[in-house]
Amino acid sequence: MHGAPLVGWLLVALCGAAGALCLLRMRAASTESRRGAGGEALMGLGMAVMALPVAVPGWRSWAGPVFAVAFAAVALRALLQLARGGGHHLHHAVGALAMVQMALAPGGSGHAVHAAAPASGAGTQTASATALLTGLLLCYFAVYALRTGVRIAPRAGAAGAAGPTGAVGTTGVAEAPESGERIPGWLERPELATACRVSMGLGMFAMLLSG
Repeated sequence: MHGAPLVGWLLVALCGAAGALCLLRMRAASTESRRGAGGEALMGLGMAVMALPVAVPGWRSWAGPVFAVAFAAVALRALLQLARGGGHHLHHAVGALAMVQMALAPGGSGHAVHAAAPASGAGTQTASATALLTGLLLCYFAVYALRTGVRIAPRAGAAGAAGPTGAVGTTGVAEAPESGERIPGWLERPELATACRVSMGLGMFAMLLSG
């Protein structure tokens, strides 16, 4: 990813924190929700690694294909789960495909194709198609972050007034679904999951924009 190193490190912190929170949410979730939290954790941590502003010789020569294969598999799995039912899997598939696009582009950026593509008709068409795809992805993640973000304040206010729900007691601690281990009740709050999704949506937007 191109851009100032500070931007890269901020993205690493944002996406890494979101991914780590999603890992913690897996312990408090039911079986179906645990799969979703696991997919979001994988996406967040993968974004954090891809955003690293490092200058290691040969990094992109092997990291790009590895990321592309890994997230192509994630996208395929999300599409298969979408076919079985579950609208949120579509967002996982779009995010994974965006990661594939950034991983395969020269320099790890969709915008870098403009500089790297040969001055030919085929190269121009490829650059135009890549720019169009990047633009569509930017629009998608901008709308997704805004649309999802407006749900946080009402949910947070309602949760604060009513207190934690579900298996959370007066101590704010819940029982883990299977192991019986006690976990912090705040991990079950829906606004936390929403905040993680908004953070990763904004991170994806920033990565596509600064690429």
